[in-house]
Amino acid sequence: MLLLCLGLAGAVQAQLPVSAFTLAWDHSVEKIRWEEDYRVSEQGLRLEQARIRGSGAGMEIPADAVLHDGFWHYTPHLPPLPLLRLGRAPGIEDYELCVDGHCRAMGAWIGPPESPAAAVELWVCGDR
Repeated sequence: MLLLCLGLAGAVQAQLPVSAFTLAWDHSVEKIRWEEDYRVSEQGLRLEQARIRGSGAGMEIPADAVLHDGFWHYTPHLPPLPLLRLGRAPGIEDYELCVDGHCRAMGAWIGPPESPAAAVELWVCGDR
């Protein structure tokens, strides 16, 4: 099984033996929930499906999205990502990493952000 690496500034902080995960967060201004489902593959992180609770500033619902259970569901058409970089900051609600339906704040995996420029990187271990 491939591993999902979580790191700070290129240094591995955690390795998770997962084949899929969901990245979830609430928009820092609009407080609207976003969720993205990723598959861990030899080609990189494949974004398979996404959901958004509503629209707001800089948060347009894609034209092909379908409303189901309070979320707009859509399929992004992106190539596999070799690296996913997520900005984090103290005082802003953290991302959640969900595996098998169980969600934990990113800080539980790698610690809280320590500066306004803090970022976490996700990649498939060995493919970076």
